[in-house]
Amino acid sequence: MNNPKFPYSVIPVAILIILSGCSKSVILQSRYLPDNAPAAPDYAKAAYWAALPTVKDAADSVPFKSGQKDGQALAKADVFFIHPTIYTQQPEFGTFEWNADVNDAALNQRVDNSTILNQATAFNGSCKVYAPRYRQAHYYSFVTQNQAESEKAMNLAYLDIKAAFEYYLKNYQNDRPIVIASHSQGTAHAKRLLKEFFDGKSLRKKLVFAYLVGDITGIPVQPDEFKTIKPAQTPDESGGFAAWHTYARDFFPAKYTSNHFATCVCTNPLTWTLTEDYASQTLNKGGVGLKFAFIPHLADAQVHQGLLWINKPYVKGRSLLRNKVWHTADINLFWQSIRENVALRIENYIQQEQK
Repeated sequence: MNNPKFPYSVIPVAILIILSGCSKSVILQSRYLPDNAPAAPDYAKAAYWAALPTVKDAADSVPFKSGQKDGQALAKADVFFIHPTIYTQQPEFGTFEWNADVNDAALNQRVDNSTILNQATAFNGSCKVYAPRYRQAHYYSFVTQNQAESEKAMNLAYLDIKAAFEYYLKNYQNDRPIVIASHSQGTAHAKRLLKEFFDGKSLRKKLVFAYLVGDITGIPVQPDEFKTIKPAQTPDESGGFAAWHTYARDFFPAKYTSNHFATCVCTNPLTWTLTEDYASQTLNKGGVGLKFAFIPHLADAQVHQGLLWINKPYVKGRSLLRNKVWHTADINLFWQSIRENVALRIENYIQQEQK
């Protein structure tokens, strides 16, 4: 695949079309009724974790022909991964619509086969992976005009994230370095978690880095989002954070101004800088597509006014791609770059701690 006579991957373009597309979503008809909320997860039970390093799960996977291995057994740090919204359809389990039921086996399988497989695995080379199941807010929460209902759904979801993280700290962390990683709805919760547990707190010293990706559920991460956790400007900094939101070149989302994209933090995941310098696809060591297929040199990247712009991904048939929003592929497109970067930041963190 790296033969210069054949510069594009032979992975069919349909993979990228499916990857970047949104799942079917519905409009919720009911009001938010807190007394009818699904039962809270019990994080003492492995069933309520989508990923644990002591259990065989989707987070242990690596793409075929990627040359990578699951390194959790010898990992020097942990990642607490908060997955994005997978709950988009009419509930298939239970009666409460606004938040997912963590006992919904079909939904849990969709979580495992999508975000855990394609996103959380980027960290298993150098981190033990912890990813809680949680009563995620329904997709409708982010498009409804009823902000009071939306806030209630998000607050319930965060209660689970907080409970899972407290259980992790008490039972698993054992003074190990921590990476926080998240996407979309998960990043909205990750911001709250960082403010409550790390920002200006004693636990701040255990934070290796935060990957706050795809935060388009509200106001994207701003440079002054935290008091003591700052956006990183180099690939090896520890203690800071990176963030990006992926769109087609020359495209601006409808809520660009109202959501304050122009002022948000946008990191180039190929150079790990905040500059608007173009990074070609040759810097992209590989991404993942449908069925967890590894695709070398999948995408280029350039920061532009708070957005991460890409040209059409470098796959066979790329001329057929018409996608403007690459939100669901924020991590997939740069899977190997993220994998190598978190390893670098962990080693740098450990070296600094040993001085």
